[in-house]
Amino acid sequence: MKKITIVSDAWYPQVNGVVRSIQNTNRELALMGIDVTMVTPQTFRNVPCPTYPEIRLSVATYGKVAREIERSQPEALHIATEGPLGLLARRWCLRNGVPFSTSYHTRFPEYVAARFPIPIRPLQAFVRWFHNAGNGCMVATASLERELAKLGMRNLLRWSRGIDQSQFRPRPPEVTPFGLPRPIFLTVGRVSVEKNLPAFLELDLPGSKVVVGDGPARADLQKRYPDVLFTGMKSGADLAEAYAQADVFVFPSRTDTFGNTILEALASGVPVAAYPVTGPVDIIEPGSGAGALDDDLRRACLAALQCSREDARALAQTFTWEAASRQFLSNVLASRSAPALPAPST
Repeated sequence: MKKITIVSDAWYPQVNGVVRSIQNTNRELALMGIDVTMVTPQTFRNVPCPTYPEIRLSVATYGKVAREIERSQPEALHIATEGPLGLLARRWCLRNGVPFSTSYHTRFPEYVAARFPIPIRPLQAFVRWFHNAGNGCMVATASLERELAKLGMRNLLRWSRGIDQSQFRPRPPEVTPFGLPRPIFLTVGRVSVEKNLPAFLELDLPGSKVVVGDGPARADLQKRYPDVLFTGMKSGADLAEAYAQADVFVFPSRTDTFGNTILEALASGVPVAAYPVTGPVDIIEPGSGAGALDDDLRRACLAALQCSREDARALAQTFTWEAASRQFLSNVLASRSAPALPAPST
């Protein structure tokens, strides 16, 4: 049995794309006979992240992280995030000559710059320094790979995403879902500044707008947009039912690296409206009939109303967690034996 250790600053009780991606991958790896050990903030004392208290930052020492890694005796090590635990795990690998892989889940420079007055170029340099020290950095899409290569990122590997087709599926429509008139324009995710929600909430659209999710910007947005229904966070069957009752799923973010919620909506038979940016352009192919991409988000929303629910579901069925997890496993195992590139100077 192969033993893999994954170090991630994002883990329960957080609910986001990073956590869901790792959770689903771990489930598939277990079915393949892979023993996965997680090193996460649950093991250490942690504090809330400034401006985003739902995210917990670990207060850990190098020695404690080193002991956790050494106790797991991994055959391969993967660092999923650039946070405190990721930095300490990176340090341990370089100090001990242990090859490792990383993954680029979020646009770290853009997210930090959106919250703090920090120039983006030093943040991009940090990301390059962090990931180039490993033997491979996994990215979800071709467009993101091209973008990061231009920033000087090396050894980029593809790790796609999947969808639970049994949970997210078409369901019988209600006449007035959420007690609101149709059409229902729905978005799901963290209610935070980087998700660009006002671009959706300010649109002049027929029917109703619904936001499913929670986050630091929710209270302010609810006051600013009283005609929008904010349901709070949903999960499991409640979340799947919410997706299935929508007429269009709106993805206003310009900064996501993939967009797991896009797949959840498509699997539920709901066409997608989004900007033509990394993530949506890698999922919604021109002419697919599963959604509409446009720099004018209102135009995309109205066009998506004319798209096919059957085509949306068919597109989602081409994404499976089994295939994505095999990609991940292949990348991790290849990275442990690949010649390490010299770490950029600190």
